[in-house]
Amino acid sequence: MAAGMGGESPEENRAVRPRTRLRKTQAGWQGLVGLVLVAWALGLAAGAAEPPRRYTGPWNLEKLKQVPPASFGVTRGLVQEVYYQGEPLRGKPTRVFAYLSRPEKSSGHVPGMVLVHGGGGTAFAEWATLWAQRGYAAIAMDLAGCGPDRKRLPDGGPGQDEHSKFREFSEAETDQMWTYHAVAAVIRGHSLLAAQPGVDPQRTGITGISWGGYLTCIVAGLDDRLKVAVPVYGCGFLHENSAWLPQFARMSPEQRQRWVRLFDPSQYLPGVRIPILFINGTNDFAYPLDSYQKSYRLVPGPVDVRIEVRMRHSHPDGWAPKEIGLFVDSVLCGGDPLPRLGPTQQSGSKVWASVTAKVPLVKAELHYTLDQGPWQKRSWQSQPAALHNGMAHAELPPQRPIVYYLSVTDQRGAMVSTQHAELHGTP
Repeated sequence: MAAGMGGESPEENRAVRPRTRLRKTQAGWQGLVGLVLVAWALGLAAGAAEPPRRYTGPWNLEKLKQVPPASFGVTRGLVQEVYYQGEPLRGKPTRVFAYLSRPEKSSGHVPGMVLVHGGGGTAFAEWATLWAQRGYAAIAMDLAGCGPDRKRLPDGGPGQDEHSKFREFSEAETDQMWTYHAVAAVIRGHSLLAAQPGVDPQRTGITGISWGGYLTCIVAGLDDRLKVAVPVYGCGFLHENSAWLPQFARMSPEQRQRWVRLFDPSQYLPGVRIPILFINGTNDFAYPLDSYQKSYRLVPGPVDVRIEVRMRHSHPDGWAPKEIGLFVDSVLCGGDPLPRLGPTQQSGSKVWASVTAKVPLVKAELHYTLDQGPWQKRSWQSQPAALHNGMAHAELPPQRPIVYYLSVTDQRGAMVSTQHAELHGTP
């Protein structure tokens, strides 16, 4: 959904005379038929064009898709401890600790979810339990080289400190970086989960929070076995605007270019071929809306967005939105989809977007800020918008510049947003 500027208002659309519209429609169909015939002829002559190949970075995906050796430990409630093989670090083997959860009762094969924690996080048993209670098998792994109770493993991978993420490294030292190990651990965790008895390997998804959202953006573009993804907070273009600009400022241009080429999600999001829902807040301290929008616009297919005014940043706040479960259910289990908003249109002070919803809508809102400067410090305001004839529409305040977006909420309390749009000059 690319945010559109300009276009005809609903009133202008109704003002077109029927005969003129008929001529335009006939001409449009004739042109379309001609284009189809040309495309068909070219296809016969040259063969159908293939989509661009995914960029796979430094990872050996064929190896990571193999089920890793694992040892299973105690079970408490719906979760079981498991250790599985990680990537070697400086020539020595490593292990990854995780919690594997299963529903208490199930008939047939259940879908699976990969759960990726963020900075300061670990393998959260309560997160895995949450998905088991939803009827899913799930795996939540630790990506800081730790085991239960956050105790450092003697054979764990790199820690999740700033040095392990941003230190200087050569091409030969790529496999010593935290992102390299974390992505490998996530994909191997998916391989392990999908191979468990009673899990449907054709119905698996991924969600991650903060740095886990960052990893989800990468893995969703790498692992073609996944069917759905929900990155929360995390995004790409960290070198352009993020909480880590000081780290990039200390890098040499060559070092920064190498880091971005290998480890920034902007390199992998063009490879996403699955439904994906991006969730963030207007004032997130780490992943601002400009880098966020540039990131999700790289996805070639449809993108769903949920931007919440002043959404808090934490693991519990990151896995709490009900839209995550509803979105995944709609893809993997045939549940009712979230509402979907079309591109934002604007004419003068009027803004609108088309909306489709299987579950009845209960409200629409306009959210806007008149502030400039750092995204994290901007003050946002919200006001009711109208729902009419499959459209959400609102009146903008007269001040410029302005940044705004629309949102709708259905009877389940599920909210989705348009992309944000920026207006400058006079109304």
